Amino acid sequence: MSVGLIGLLDEIAAIAKVAAASLDDVASQAAKAGVKAAGVVIDDAAVTPNYVIGFAAKRELPIVGKIAVGSLRNKLLILLPAALLLGYFLPSAVTPLLMLGGAFLCYEGAEKVLEAVMPHHAHEHEAQLQPIALNAQSVEDEKVASAIKTDFILSAEIMAITLAALPAGSIWTQALVLAVVGFCITAGVYGLVALIVKADDAGLSLARYDGASIVGAAIRGLGRGLVRGMPGFLTALSTVGTAAMIWVGGGIILHGIEKYGPPAIGHMVHAATEAAAHLLPSVAGIMAWSVGAAISGVVGLLVGALAIPVVQYALSPAWKRFRRS
Repeated sequence: MSVGLIGLLDEIAAIAKVAAASLDDVASQAAKAGVKAAGVVIDDAAVTPNYVIGFAAKRELPIVGKIAVGSLRNKLLILLPAALLLGYFLPSAVTPLLMLGGAFLCYEGAEKVLEAVMPHHAHEHEAQLQPIALNAQSVEDEKVASAIKTDFILSAEIMAITLAALPAGSIWTQALVLAVVGFCITAGVYGLVALIVKADDAGLSLARYDGASIVGAAIRGLGRGLVRGMPGFLTALSTVGTAAMIWVGGGIILHGIEKYGPPAIGHMVHAATEAAAHLLPSVAGIMAWSVGAAISGVVGLLVGALAIPVVQYALSPAWKRFRRS
């Protein structure tokens, strides 16, 4: 009995070691893939606060929570199985689908640019696409739906980058890594968004601190600084979010063009980034990235500008006729 028990314990220990090694491997792959998707994660964090600005303070965290739940649902229930199935059965369809998503991001970003440059025309465009909400709940529901829709595209890019970064292996390992990355990124992004949108309330609480010491005065000063600085910070973040949508969308489109279009386009982009790197060798990486991002931004803005009339005069009327039928 004792020998058998010792043998059983040895087997359990061996299984535990294998399981621990597998978990370490999953964690390592998830960390590496998450780093590769960091650019899109930053864009996601910059875009989301736009959808919370303008609501009452008591509704900010519930709205962030709704968007976070929708984002996690997108990643785990839709995008994860879709990525695995496409990667296994139809890998050639991944890039075209990502290009469609990129075009949508370009459209969203160009819409915001249009609103800033020509607000009257932008309001007419939005009125043609959807009816005006009649109450606060409808406005909130529309904002949440719009945020989840935009997040879906960014999440698709994150999951695609993650899948591409994984080594060949078991589909179950890939699924587990995608799930870990999806959950951690969602928690990180929307935790940061919650901190951003509640920073002014925290500042107000700090500004009311009644301590009489030097530390108390410093706390009140910090609180007043947060209260005064957050509107400008949120405006700047909104601008960054708009630029991020255009940049990321344009980058996706450009990547697809390089893959399916004339090779000369890809060569021109690479030549421009290399020339920028050689211009200032001490900051070659920054220069190359800046030029590449600028080219992606120009492509994204052009695609978005072309998409606005297509949506307004073709897709939107067709969708309305479909819904009435």
